[in-house]
Amino acid sequence: MVTPESASISAGFRGAVWDPDRVPDGVSISVHALRTSDGATNSGLLYSRGGERTVMMVMHPREFTLGHYVVPEVLRAGCACWKQGSRSPGNDIRLEHELALLDVAAGVQFLRNRGFEKIILVGNSGGASLFAFYNQQALLEPQLRISHTPGGRPTKLSQSSMPHPDGIVLLAPHPGQGMLLMNSIDPSVTDESNPLSTNDSLSPFNKANGFSDPPESSAYSDDFVTKYRRAQRDRVSRIDASCKGLIAEQQSARKKLLTTQDYSVRIRAAYRPIITVWRTDADLRCLDLKLDRSERSYGSLWGADPIKSNYGSVGFGRVCTPESWLSTWSGLSSNAALTKTLPSIEQPTLFVSYTGDNSVFPSDTRNMFERVAAGDKSEFSIPGNHHGRALKAGQPDGRRMFGNILRDWVSDRFPTVEPVPDKVEK
Repeated sequence: MVTPESASISAGFRGAVWDPDRVPDGVSISVHALRTSDGATNSGLLYSRGGERTVMMVMHPREFTLGHYVVPEVLRAGCACWKQGSRSPGNDIRLEHELALLDVAAGVQFLRNRGFEKIILVGNSGGASLFAFYNQQALLEPQLRISHTPGGRPTKLSQSSMPHPDGIVLLAPHPGQGMLLMNSIDPSVTDESNPLSTNDSLSPFNKANGFSDPPESSAYSDDFVTKYRRAQRDRVSRIDASCKGLIAEQQSARKKLLTTQDYSVRIRAAYRPIITVWRTDADLRCLDLKLDRSERSYGSLWGADPIKSNYGSVGFGRVCTPESWLSTWSGLSSNAALTKTLPSIEQPTLFVSYTGDNSVFPSDTRNMFERVAAGDKSEFSIPGNHHGRALKAGQPDGRRMFGNILRDWVSDRFPTVEPVPDKVEK
């Protein structure tokens, strides 16, 4: 049996775990398995107090966070909450965003079939780019939807039922996983096959370029920042070209199989390369706190030691296929960039950012909110780190502040059961 307590223990990434005291009394949790239109399977949990007519759906393309802190806040706002996993949680090797849209579609269709009158998508962090991409494609006529992934795989989106949502909440949204990585990839790598190869003139850890030993903030010049950003784009472009070349080689071998059964051709046609992308945690804004100034602390989501997190074995986009790189992690090729999808949003939209976020910065937030096309859009910036936790002892909990904002926003726009009043603290 799944309980709120056990769900919080099994949550996927650390900072997003809920406070069990925020879970209202009388919540039932049911587990449901889904099958997508292309035959994949995934699952989710429906949290409900009973009688809700509005449901909020929470999902991330890479993480399955059963006990996400958003869940109790949704319930306290008077809505049911559907928390769904994707077909490839924690696995970048298979994550192609176009196919993940079919996972979202299965979840939205499930909720429609359950009789919910209104469905609101709540996209937190990378979930925001997933849901904005889904919304873009769902609002199109089927024949106008993207037909192939950037790697050339048919998407089958035109053949899929994609019910559109009634509202969208974007919580601490980053610009999309491709743009996130292009801002944080280390451009000083000179040889993709050698993780230690470095062009010192581009190294963010070279003191001649402005680096200071942590926790002292570095100080990079405007000229270095400009050169660095251009080199980041160039490195992504080179990886894109390599991935497209690998895909072309496999496709060529498959075509040859139509006229030959040569053993070497069969092997090349079957071979699916996996690539390793080293050093992807080097956004200058995480090292120089004067850049895009905010209330953030030194370091990134991966930790306060930039050299350790950049050169370590764990990181964004570290291990993937050419197809998943192009679809998800390439800031040049991915279709899931919010700059491309936010202009499609016409539903009521709530946009919430945190003032101390070290993966989403003020310039990102301004750019994203301006691109939301909805006439009814609301923006809030509240204290907290990327997961809404207090920046310093004694400061308010951003997660609870988000819950209060969410409750007011949804009650003004959608029919719900009565919100759950906060407990009176003695």
